Amino acid sequence: MAVVIASNLRKELAGNVLFDGVSFSVERRDRVALSGPNGAGKTTLLRILAGETEKHGGELALQKGTRVALHDQRPPLEQDLTLREYVLAGARDLVALEEELRALELAMAGGAHDQATLNRYAQAQARLEHAGGYGWRDRAASVVRGLGFAEEDLDRQLRTFSGGELTRASLARALGGDPDLLLLDEPTNHLDVANLEWLERELASLDAAVILVAHDRWFLEAVTTATLELEAGKGTFFPGPWHAWRREKAARMIHAQKEVVRVQGDIVRLERFVERFRYKKDKAKQAQAKLTQIGRLEQEKAGHADQVALLSRRTRGLGFEFLKPARSGRTVIEAKGLKVAVPGRVLLPSVSFALERGEHVALVGPNGSGKTTLIEKLVRGEEAHLGYGVQVGYFSQQEMELDTRGSVLQCVQSMTGLQRPDAQNLLGRFLFSGWDAHEKPVSVLSGGERRRLALAVTVASGANFLVLDEPTNHLDLESREALEAALDAFPGTILLVSHDRALLDAIAERTLAIEDGDLRAYDGGWAELLRRREEREAREKPKLAVEKPKPAAKPKAPAAKKRRPSELERLEAEIAACEAEVAQLEMKLAEDWTDVDVLAAHKRSRDALTALLERWEHLFDQAQA
Repeated sequence: MAVVIASNLRKELAGNVLFDGVSFSVERRDRVALSGPNGAGKTTLLRILAGETEKHGGELALQKGTRVALHDQRPPLEQDLTLREYVLAGARDLVALEEELRALELAMAGGAHDQATLNRYAQAQARLEHAGGYGWRDRAASVVRGLGFAEEDLDRQLRTFSGGELTRASLARALGGDPDLLLLDEPTNHLDVANLEWLERELASLDAAVILVAHDRWFLEAVTTATLELEAGKGTFFPGPWHAWRREKAARMIHAQKEVVRVQGDIVRLERFVERFRYKKDKAKQAQAKLTQIGRLEQEKAGHADQVALLSRRTRGLGFEFLKPARSGRTVIEAKGLKVAVPGRVLLPSVSFALERGEHVALVGPNGSGKTTLIEKLVRGEEAHLGYGVQVGYFSQQEMELDTRGSVLQCVQSMTGLQRPDAQNLLGRFLFSGWDAHEKPVSVLSGGERRRLALAVTVASGANFLVLDEPTNHLDLESREALEAALDAFPGTILLVSHDRALLDAIAERTLAIEDGDLRAYDGGWAELLRRREEREAREKPKLAVEKPKPAAKPKAPAAKKRRPSELERLEAEIAACEAEVAQLEMKLAEDWTDVDVLAAHKRSRDALTALLERWEHLFDQAQA
């Protein structure tokens, strides 16, 4: 049964149509990716579904009793609450349900055994059991820990948290309330890879319908089962995994291109007929009919051409083009015994490494492990030696390097030395189009606009050593892929910090990972790092069972039948085989992320592994009971 059904939804902003005719249906355990360019209305649609914004047309029906939870990028308003209070406040209905159950129990103890009371008690009890019974608070606390908070954070007030931590708190609140319809706007922001992987598992196990906006390709492939795309004011619903939708979009563009060619051919043939027979009396009527037909074909051709232009524009994304940098010395940067610390805490006591000319290296690690602090020391040349002829281009998370004294155009000119026409062309490639966008003060830009502007300056810097700290934040999917292609082709040296696993896997020839207070080097990208970690963990994993001493020899007894393996043992063998299959597929994805067949096989194997692990946990709990 559908949790939500939308029919011909319409939304206007300031008298202009944002979208119209958007229809879809989402069932429990569906995971729908809400896709589309910035400004298409994705966040607005989520807020309409949550009842926070009105619609201006169409019908919206939620299943009776549906509980809706929305996580978006707005900071919590209740800054005086502790993290625990804030998260539990998202489950007020569960608290009310506990109170109702207690009241019903008192009523039944007093003799109220009518059918209505019994039915209501059964419904309330079933609802609470769905949320985890009276232990739902413990589950909510486990969600908080899964998103990277420590136990002592639970009793801290929200006003003491950073912006990124508040975003994660909002996500914990949405997940902890056991919703039927979960709406997530950019849930992957401010999560490190460990938190991302936890969230993927959590969403896979959640008994709810999920509609989400995300730009993390690895995450979308792991989680989603359908796509709703908002574009040019219209909605397109596609049932199936994310990679299948991308393949379908490409097929649609090819089809539209072929249709333009076909219709143009028909027009040319009809024009020849008209030209030949329009002045002959016996053919004049036919010629006139052909002219009418040509008019209809011109309209059809225009429609196909518009579709091609739209799809092509979305495929291009931002116009990333790096200037060819000057050649540096062989060793670009070298650090020996470098100490990374923040006030009151040493993050990395002593790390040593070197980057050579042309290397593309990823730096990964959990949030708070010291990645940004490390690269800032490198950029400033503290305890690290830059090689001959090295020119550093630094893209930070805060964009502190931007000149905020004037307009967007003045900023680009002052920081790159470009003449006005070239600077305007650069800004156009980064979606700053027109006089208003060029003259807009840098000081009033949004977070996404600042990042695009900082990327534009980095592109035009001519640096031969790029240090990029989370460059894909606030970029849409196509822009991420455009950046990925440009970085892959960049002939200089790159040190990349990112939580975008698809980008890491595509760009990195070597990975530096902060693990257990040390910096470890791995050849290859993200998939290879996963494989090496799994191998190390398998070697270090202690044996679950200790061999029992052999009993004293007894007189020989008749041969017993060979013991059959238990279901737990059979499951463990299947899990081991499935894990090996997943690891093998991830190695293939490391070689070619765009192979849709491998992506589909990887999704199936991960789903199968999740199901096996859930079955194993169930049997193990039974055995321990």
